[in-house]
Amino acid sequence: MPEISRFEGISITMYFNEHNPPHFHALYNGIEAQFDLTEGAIIKGMLPSRQARLVLAWYELHKDELLQMWDSKEFRKIKPLS
Repeated sequence: MPEISRFEGISITMYFNEHNPPHFHALYNGIEAQFDLTEGAIIKGMLPSRQARLVLAWYELHKDELLQMWDSKEFRKIKPLS
């Protein structure tokens, strides 16, 4: 699974041949959550609240890029949360 971003110990990945709804994975310290690309909500798993907030802040900045990547199935890195 390609890593598309990493920040604050959180790895953001996306499978390009995966099921709907469009989503990405966030992995932190062995814990994983899947986030819906259209709503930003956790659809599976969990993260500690601080890390979930960081992922949601990053998602808000890069939502359009993430949706475009899902649609095109073309891997590229996305800037981490600064």
